[in-house]
Amino acid sequence: MRTLVIGDIHGGLKGLIQVVERAKVNASDALIFLGDYVDGWSESAQVIQYLIELSKTNKCIFIKGNHDVWCEQWLASGIINDVWYMHGGKETIESYSGFSKEEKSNHLDFFEGMPLYHIDTENRLFVHAGFTSLHGVEKEIDIRNFYFDRTLWEMALTMDKRIKKDSKIYPNRLKHYSEIYIGHTPTINFGEDQPMHCANVWNVDTGATFTGKLSAIDIDTKAIFQSDKLMDLYPNEIGRNKK
Repeated sequence: MRTLVIGDIHGGLKGLIQVVERAKVNASDALIFLGDYVDGWSESAQVIQYLIELSKTNKCIFIKGNHDVWCEQWLASGIINDVWYMHGGKETIESYSGFSKEEKSNHLDFFEGMPLYHIDTENRLFVHAGFTSLHGVEKEIDIRNFYFDRTLWEMALTMDKRIKKDSKIYPNRLKHYSEIYIGHTPTINFGEDQPMHCANVWNVDTGATFTGKLSAIDIDTKAIFQSDKLMDLYPNEIGRNKK
């Protein structure tokens, strides 16, 4: 059985389908999604429906991202957060046109059931953005850091590759887990169109919401599977959401 980790989708159903097909996903594969399923391209509601159906055939873990928090709030209350609306919420609301009240309720249940992080049996951590506590995720005071923090990735980026985990100057934040998988900060910001590996942190957000591709990585073999650039799959659309 493989375990595949999938980065930020942002309403790009076509990219998600490509990744599933190119990775030759079958029912024996476990799938861990790092959040931000919505906001960006035109098929956010359709992405959620696809993931709900996928979870019926595969073991899936759906981590909650910041855009998912905003969408959940809208589905629960009908109140439109102005910041969210300007950062992809408008496209997400439009994607729900034609969805019934019952279908929206099912999607709300889906969002509400998402964990903020996951730790597997090999002590690998999966979280949308990061965390700040030196004592690990269980000691995090502000849960918003799980879906907004960028300092974890910024710290990993500055790490000298020669510094080993048993070194006294290896950051305590990173010592708690064998590996850490995140999304939230597109690797294309750093000139990379594939998942990036710094220290023991893997960033799997390859900028699907902007000019990049959607990516998946096999956490054991480190094989990478990617879609086409989302902007090529949705040539008549503009990815307007900002993180």
